[in-house]
Amino acid sequence: MKEQVIALKNEALESIKNITHSKDLEDIRIKYLGKKGELTSILKQLGTLSADERPVVGGMVNEIKNEIENIINETLKKLVNKELNEKLVNEKIDITLDGRKTHSGVKHPLRIVLDEIEEVFLGLGFDIAEGPEIESDYYNFKAMNFEDDHPARDAQDTLYVNKEVLFRTHTSPVQARTMKLKCPDPIRVICPGRVFRRDAIDPTHSPQFHQIEGLVVDKNVKFSDLIGTLELFAKRMFGDNMKIRLRPSFFPFTEPSVEVDVSCIFCGGKGCSFCKQSGWLEILGAGSVHPNVLRMGGYDPDIYSGFAFGMGLERITELIYQINDIRYFFENDIRFLHQFK
Repeated sequence: MKEQVIALKNEALESIKNITHSKDLEDIRIKYLGKKGELTSILKQLGTLSADERPVVGGMVNEIKNEIENIINETLKKLVNKELNEKLVNEKIDITLDGRKTHSGVKHPLRIVLDEIEEVFLGLGFDIAEGPEIESDYYNFKAMNFEDDHPARDAQDTLYVNKEVLFRTHTSPVQARTMKLKCPDPIRVICPGRVFRRDAIDPTHSPQFHQIEGLVVDKNVKFSDLIGTLELFAKRMFGDNMKIRLRPSFFPFTEPSVEVDVSCIFCGGKGCSFCKQSGWLEILGAGSVHPNVLRMGGYDPDIYSGFAFGMGLERITELIYQINDIRYFFENDIRFLHQFK
């Protein structure tokens, strides 16, 4: 049995010598020193030996076990240090490299202008109201005094989900919902949001764009209040020298109705190619709230009156930044957007 013990010792030492990875040492430890290991099994056979041989072989096995244990621990330290050094070399970070710059985002030009518009009207005591983009036919058309045969109800002009549900064509339904909610209290709100129409995509048209509509309802609201509000808005957005011009028009939800122009921001009203030599640029539509709209909102038109207006956010932004193509707002071209830092 002594020869067997010595053979196991030599076998174990040779195995340790050939190890190249620290994880493999554990397998050797288990094979020779574990509870079911080679040397442990010899200790279990000591009972078969004579009384003289038993202490000699037992002492030899324990001595060899300690020797193998010490060699495994020393080899483990060497391999761990070697693996750590290799890892440091292979995974090191070259701190001499230049740092990578992170590019901060910028506000979208539509957001910049919307913030400015909202600031103007909040300063005038208006609140901001919002509503769903998927709207019912009633709020989008009926509550805004659109007749059943009005062209805007045609599927060729409007994106319908079904006969009663559609993508809103303006933010006017937010006005109708606000009247239902607030009646009989006075109202002073602006309604910004995205709207949808079946338009071709070209430099001046898009199937989706943004509107900002305003509504004032109270006792004794005059048309002159509308003029004063729009004059102040134009001066705040385009400069103190800006003038406005009102032209008669028609909208189902206002009576009387007007188109509102501002003096050309490029030529100051003298006439240029941008304003087609007229000296004026159209920016919005407005008018006194139609009595039928007041009634459907729950207000008595004999007691209450009001005014409303609506403008395209893209139109205002194009004028301020002299942008000539609406598609730039939706293409998300970084080169375009970074100009607004």
